Amino acid sequence: MMKKLLLPVILMVLGLGFWASQDFQEIAAGVAIFLFGMLMLEDGFKLFSGGYLEAVLEKATGSVVKSMGFGILSTTIMQSSSLVSVITISFLSAGLITLLAGVGIIFGANIGTTTGAWLVAGFGLKVDIASYALPMLAVAIVLVFQKNKYLRGAGLVLAGLGFLFLGIHHMKEGFEAFKDQFDLTRFAMTGLLGLAVYTLVGAAATVVMQSSHATMTLIITALAAGQISYENALALAIGANIGTTITAIIGAFTANYQGKRLALAHLIFNVVTAGVALVFIVPIRQSVDFIAAGVGIADTDHALKLAVFHTVFNTLGVMLMLPLLHRLIGILERMITPPEEDLSKPRYLSEAVDEFPQTIEVAMRREVKHLYDNAVELILHGLNLHRADVFASKDIAATVRASRRPVEIDIDERYEARVKTLYSAIVEFATRIGSKDMPADVMDDIYALRDVAGRIVRAVKAVKHLRRNATRYTERPQGVITNLYDQLRTEIARILVEIRALDQADPEDRSGLWLDQERVQVETDGRETNSRIEALIRNQQLDASLATSFLNDSSYAYAAMRDLLGAARAYYIEPEDAMAEVERILALDDDELMAVVMDAINERKKGGAP
Repeated sequence: MMKKLLLPVILMVLGLGFWASQDFQEIAAGVAIFLFGMLMLEDGFKLFSGGYLEAVLEKATGSVVKSMGFGILSTTIMQSSSLVSVITISFLSAGLITLLAGVGIIFGANIGTTTGAWLVAGFGLKVDIASYALPMLAVAIVLVFQKNKYLRGAGLVLAGLGFLFLGIHHMKEGFEAFKDQFDLTRFAMTGLLGLAVYTLVGAAATVVMQSSHATMTLIITALAAGQISYENALALAIGANIGTTITAIIGAFTANYQGKRLALAHLIFNVVTAGVALVFIVPIRQSVDFIAAGVGIADTDHALKLAVFHTVFNTLGVMLMLPLLHRLIGILERMITPPEEDLSKPRYLSEAVDEFPQTIEVAMRREVKHLYDNAVELILHGLNLHRADVFASKDIAATVRASRRPVEIDIDERYEARVKTLYSAIVEFATRIGSKDMPADVMDDIYALRDVAGRIVRAVKAVKHLRRNATRYTERPQGVITNLYDQLRTEIARILVEIRALDQADPEDRSGLWLDQERVQVETDGRETNSRIEALIRNQQLDASLATSFLNDSSYAYAAMRDLLGAARAYYIEPEDAMAEVERILALDDDELMAVVMDAINERKKGGAP
């Protein structure tokens, strides 16, 4: 509702301004060019994601100091605390970093964002930056049209900086010309009322532009042109700090509960910092004067003194909140509690992870694991087995023989709720990501994981077909037919146990050779089934109608085993690992696999096996 009202109000204000003054047009155009530069800068840095940025962020979780350091450095380089906030929420939602690390990054970003004020006040107002902007834009346009994503990213970053400089130039020129026609200092307000009003104005301006950097640039250029008083500029800067939280709040709308906690932490921190700055505005101003005099800033250079103030009160806020950090985390955890676990809903596939390759891959991988966990429970229950019993068993065959009581579940309803819905979400997520400009290797991984999910679903469907007869012939001992179905149940359970061991092993210790051996065994057993059943019929140990049912069910069982093994190989055996490289050389292709299977069958026949 607010967005719908805000747009016509902004357009009306712009229209009146354009009508009233040509110089206002230059100021508005400067703001627009500056914001466009910010967008290009963010898009450029996003093209560098999937590599260095994410690798550094994952390592910046060892301590609060490291997290703050990452926040300061990344915001200084990218000149966008908003982008850093969105990246942090994305990584937190995907489970790559902890809430404590996320809050540390936000603290650091607030200090890092003060470098923008220094850049504008110390450089942008002192030199003709438009002369730098034009050649930067000329070089940037050449790079933007290159196929290499890193060259395109560099072009966008360079273009972004060029437009930032150009925007600053037009804002500065606009305010210089505007003061000859209209003196905004007539609206200056002093005392507590001035502090309150201009703080709200600064917050509102930042909410509209969604960039505290843009607001600070506007404030500094207006201050340098004498269009606002120094006292009111301080209040505007405080308000900009409150308004900048809007980006994190908007980003948290599509995030999980952890992302919402981080957005709330950002709001609490900035509001508390602003409150402290307002209460202690007099001693802070005195300290700014002392620091400015100490570093050689002229008493009349209010633009640089504003940059000092911006740095001092943000740093003061961090110093005050750091000792209370763990208490803040506790408050956030109490205020925003995790939702009750619903196994039928995706845990990781939110829009908050969509923008960055690293979070996309991790979220997809974890969601596929979530699907697999649901599938394992359903497969074992479909075979009238319990997960805890099977995974704790030292003799799986004995555990299977002892499991005669049917597990009372509606397998179709459970499949729809816990498997099909997740699979649909995974397919939809892969499709949505496929429409974005993502690196080819990332999309290959996403599609491979989608195929893993498909194999898992097929395995569950196969067990659904198998369940009725598996229950019918194993709920009480019925001779040979019971033994045959127990053997199928045992083989499926054993494969699930081995996959669990693969999951719990260190990545460097995982071997794909076991999977190849299992493929050989499954193909061998599958091909021998007909011969085994024929021998049982000839020996009058098995009725022909029971044999037909079993052959149909065994085909479902072996299909499930193949899909489970295929899913495990695609999910766990990383192609980049050195061990996997050796295994790739040793791995069997289909022709070799069939040859091994036939050799094994022939050897058994020679040995007189039925």
